[in-house]
Amino acid sequence: MKTIINASDLSAGYSNNAIWENANFSVDGGEFIGLLGPNGAGKTTLFRLLLGLTRPIKGQLSVLGSPPKRGNPRIGYVPQRHDIDRDNRISSIEYVLLGGYGNKWGIATGKRSKTEYFKAREVLELVDGTELALKPLSELSGGEMQRVFLAQALISKPELLLLDEPLANLDIKRENQLIRLIYSIAKQQNMGVVLIAHDINPLLPLVDRIIYIANGKVTNGKIEQIVNNKTLSELYDAPIEVLRDSKGRIAVLGVEEAIHHDRI
Repeated sequence: MKTIINASDLSAGYSNNAIWENANFSVDGGEFIGLLGPNGAGKTTLFRLLLGLTRPIKGQLSVLGSPPKRGNPRIGYVPQRHDIDRDNRISSIEYVLLGGYGNKWGIATGKRSKTEYFKAREVLELVDGTELALKPLSELSGGEMQRVFLAQALISKPELLLLDEPLANLDIKRENQLIRLIYSIAKQQNMGVVLIAHDINPLLPLVDRIIYIANGKVTNGKIEQIVNNKTLSELYDAPIEVLRDSKGRIAVLGVEEAIHHDRI
């Protein structure tokens, strides 16, 4: 299986002040990885490294066989926030087409070809969004918007997909639908996916592994290897208790206290 991300003794931060240190992990094609940890732990910083927007303090990072670079068309990216005017009348298919130009974040000018529209309709179909093609962004629900954002990230046929909190503001039903959709696409396209999530529970049935960042440390493995009393207590340097209810959903107790303790 092809390795698409490889990190060795990787440390990240700003002005030589480390946010987290000595991370070692890899991601293979077709793997669905959850990226977890408290707010401010450095999850988005990892994405910035993978996108070539910032450089490591130390260590080695390889993405798709080479050092990260800005605007890599082999990487699809859905940021946490989109600067979109809710009164914008641009259609979903036109918005998806913006992902196929230049460095992916630029604005295109000129007339689009039939081939370009065909590609945009293809990716909308892939994310179950065919019926959204002509609808203005301003008329979409939260779940529909996420499918359009996903389609835009997929139009360049990336080998790696980075998703920053795509489940935010979705109800449980829409969360589960989106997770199943992303998992299915990852497997069909043999594409590596790294998804930042605030809550582990929507990921439980499908995620292959998780990367967990907390207290300046990074660990990775299967959910049961990481989300347990012993491993999380060691990660936070504080007592953490992991509970499961009758449906298998996970509650992690003591994290807020551990974060408060770390900041004193």
